[in-house]
Amino acid sequence: MAIDREFHPPERLLLGPGPSNVETRVIQAMTAPLLGYLDPVYLQCMDDIQELLRHTFETENRVTFSVSGTGGAGMEMALVNLIEPDEEILVCVNGFFGERIFEIVSRLGARAIRVEAAWGQPLDFEAIERAFKESSARIVTMVHAETSTGMRQPVEHLHRLLEIRDALFIVDAVTSLGAHPVGIDRNRIDACYSCTQKGIGAPPGLSPITFSDRAMEKIRAREARRQSWYLDVLLLEKYWGPERVYHHTAPNVMNYALREALRIIQEEGLEARWRRHERNSKAFVAGVEAMGLEMLVAPEHRLWPLNAVRIPEGVDDARVRGRLLNDFNIEIGGGFGPLKGRIWRVGLMGANSTERNVLLLLGAMEQALEAEGFKLKDSGVKAANDFYSHSR
Repeated sequence: MAIDREFHPPERLLLGPGPSNVETRVIQAMTAPLLGYLDPVYLQCMDDIQELLRHTFETENRVTFSVSGTGGAGMEMALVNLIEPDEEILVCVNGFFGERIFEIVSRLGARAIRVEAAWGQPLDFEAIERAFKESSARIVTMVHAETSTGMRQPVEHLHRLLEIRDALFIVDAVTSLGAHPVGIDRNRIDACYSCTQKGIGAPPGLSPITFSDRAMEKIRAREARRQSWYLDVLLLEKYWGPERVYHHTAPNVMNYALREALRIIQEEGLEARWRRHERNSKAFVAGVEAMGLEMLVAPEHRLWPLNAVRIPEGVDDARVRGRLLNDFNIEIGGGFGPLKGRIWRVGLMGANSTERNVLLLLGAMEQALEAEGFKLKDSGVKAANDFYSHSR
């Protein structure tokens, strides 16, 4: 059947777990002319991306680039290259993406040792230390920012395991990079991956990734062949490095967008960007709690770019999200797994982390909740405004 109409999607305010809206500069960057994957001008764009990613990851790692694929591709790249069959791997699990790491580790034929907590709860670091001591694991995986729950796990404690024995640390920063401090070098993280559509502020389609020299030494010395050709870091290193050996036809328009988004981060400054995300998250929480709602995660472990709100008794999850979408053109996310129907996931990420969006969403939520028969304790908009007036 012929489709004779153009596609014109509506302009939504995307305040879910990602993707998020992006700045006009990023969209404009995607309209630049296409170039060949080995054109000298495009190669300079790749070099710029590497330099800007090192700044954003807070690292000096030479092997730092963007993977052609979403955050899941970055996850697979880190795991496929570093993990060998039958090796013990300590896997920290307290949400959906920790579970995904566990699944991939198992598929690679490694022996995954789980350390877990309930979804939305922090992992007990003493339990991690005990499991590490009792195992022979020399790789530990951890999700820094668990998108399924809004939980931030303190990766800054990981280096304490080095007092027990040498190990490599793989960290998922899909929802934190560009919105929270990650500190690759400071926290001695050996492999870390993220995505483009959240804190970085670009459309989905790429996964920034970085490997330490120690990680690359293990990859080069491993005996088993790496199971993935497309995600083989040693092949991609030759394309992104000075050799410029062809690997695949890179999505250059996406890389134009990533370069511009990273330039915006550099212009704003990392610390200023972190403070902006923290301030707007706290204002949103103040508004939510004033209305009589509760957050899923304790304050000291909350993510700034992803806020998980408990759905109150008697309120229909899908109806509220439907009203926000249909009446206000605002998208927020629901929960899944054991949190399906129990939380809303609200993203205040990148360009969307603004006072305007916080106040707009809280006002819309007030109306949607009242339509459900929920009696508000107080005005969320007023509480957020009060927070802003005292935090300038």
